[in-house]
Amino acid sequence: MQKIRPCLWFDGQAQEAAEFYVSVFGGDSRVTNVTYNGEAAPGEIGTVLTVEYVLAGQEYMALNGGPEFTFSEAVSLSVDCATQDEVDRLWEALTEGGAESDCGWLRDKYGFSWQIVPSVLPELLAGPDKARAERVMKAMLGMRKLDAETLRNA
Repeated sequence: MQKIRPCLWFDGQAQEAAEFYVSVFGGDSRVTNVTYNGEAAPGEIGTVLTVEYVLAGQEYMALNGGPEFTFSEAVSLSVDCATQDEVDRLWEALTEGGAESDCGWLRDKYGFSWQIVPSVLPELLAGPDKARAERVMKAMLGMRKLDAETLRNA
């Protein structure tokens, strides 16, 4: 078990969300454990309390905590994408039932925010050519789903 792992709070959809995320990311992604409410737990006996899962080698926990708290853009997961095909695939899968936002951000059908980022973006923004970095930033600010080729050509 890794020392620090994010815990995402859901209102009854923890297992559904974890299984969806695992299906989207594939590869080194899997559900590893499910716990259920017993007599001492706060939820209805026999319903899912927590789901532990791995996405691309990173451990997470999903908790069915109830309606008291919801997601906001203040917390998101940033996904480094090696290719535009990966950006496109993840964008399509995660926005289905969710919503696009600006600058590579989106909200999935559970209300959780993601940043889908082509690997080239940080390189272009941090490079020695400050004028190019400004052009790349301006191009990015005008996009919803990020396009690596447009960013390279900025």
